[in-house]
Amino acid sequence: MQSGWRYRLAAIFGAAVFVTSAVAVANMPPIQALVTTVPPLQNLRPETLSHRDLVDQTAVTVLVTLGVLWPLFKPRPRRILDTISLTHKRVFLTAAVLATIGYFDWSSRLPRPTLIATIALLAVVLPVWFVSIRQRPRSSTRAIIVGDDTEIMRTLYESADLPILGIVSPPGAYPGRPRQRLTDGGMTIERPEDLPRLGGLSRLDEVLVEHDVDTVLLAFEHPDREEFFGTLSACFEHGVAAKVHREHADSVLVTDAAGGDLVDTHLEPWDWQDYVVKRLFDISFAGLALLCLLPIIVGIAAGIKLDSSGPILYSQTRTAAFGETFTIYKFRSMVTDAEARTGAKLSEEDAGKTDPRVTRIGRVLRRTHLDEIPQLWSILVGDMSVVGPRPERPELDADIETDVDEWRSRWFVKPGLTGLAQINGVTGHQPEQKIRYDIEYIREQSFWFDMKIVVRQIYGVGLDVVVLLDPRE
Repeated sequence: MQSGWRYRLAAIFGAAVFVTSAVAVANMPPIQALVTTVPPLQNLRPETLSHRDLVDQTAVTVLVTLGVLWPLFKPRPRRILDTISLTHKRVFLTAAVLATIGYFDWSSRLPRPTLIATIALLAVVLPVWFVSIRQRPRSSTRAIIVGDDTEIMRTLYESADLPILGIVSPPGAYPGRPRQRLTDGGMTIERPEDLPRLGGLSRLDEVLVEHDVDTVLLAFEHPDREEFFGTLSACFEHGVAAKVHREHADSVLVTDAAGGDLVDTHLEPWDWQDYVVKRLFDISFAGLALLCLLPIIVGIAAGIKLDSSGPILYSQTRTAAFGETFTIYKFRSMVTDAEARTGAKLSEEDAGKTDPRVTRIGRVLRRTHLDEIPQLWSILVGDMSVVGPRPERPELDADIETDVDEWRSRWFVKPGLTGLAQINGVTGHQPEQKIRYDIEYIREQSFWFDMKIVVRQIYGVGLDVVVLLDPRE
């Protein structure tokens, strides 16, 4: 099993070499002549680039192609047909992007015959390359148990029908045999207590590679903390299947496959490639928004102080990723000590639009969602993301968790300013509907999915502002 880094480097370097070679070959006069003899392309004029122009256009083509091929650089087990299909989709998307660049910027375009020949070559060589280096799905033959709960470990051991090489657990969590080096064929174990401890969680990556592990059985007492998510991330990084026992799958996302006591986790944590892109977008979005909204922020602050006495900002503790907590900020839209005055533990978000505790400017802020602007700072410092499950108060999380088994699954990703539930008008007061949207987002999460949600949210805010300014309202 090759490591994730080896695969990434091979995939990126190979793709860059093939793209460079394809442009160079496509720029040759014989290839140009051949392309323009094809009946649909006979009206095109052969056009070869000079050395300097060729270097410039090759660099642009390589950068665009690498960007579009981004998903293929992730070390995921793929079947041959799936690899070919995904590569072809990305190659033709590359063609569309390059053609669009040529349409809007004449100086940065490949000549049409060169572009057509380049894409034709890439459609042949890139699928072959990615098939040759792909990580192959295979049946489980070498498994380990990872976790900190002895009883769950015993249950997994008794339910598993595949060889288990040993245990990876925190110090003192498993009273099994001390760490030892296994032979290539593993060991014959008759009792779970005889399983060797291969190391702590910090050595998980080394254990996966050293023993060529293809399956990890998760045995965590609390599947909502950093150790659990770190284990999942390591499994997906190395292309290793992660399974849980069906009886302990309430708080994780699993496949809906029937049969068998062991089920596959369906959660794929953000790959570091996606994480970098998402984090860069979060920083850019929050920073630019705060800069552009600065005059509005000043006006809102002044309006709040003139409208009622009290602080400008309202703060509240919310649940973050891994079940941790952080402080969220909003522009104050209610009178000071609103909860104390009514004796009700209601947040600003809980109060209705006609609540007498809401100030005059507070009604405007809520209608236009401008009271959420301070949360851009939480995004900037990394407590939140632009898109993700909306964070709730810890006490509300605890109440909902007792009735909705899957509620903790939404902690698998960083909370967001907006999310799939928000753009569909679902709030924390509808927990069963909200968790369905949150889980759907976690399953489908990607940078482009985030972009669709952001566009819909901005459109919705725009409509709210138009309705507020409509004199007929």
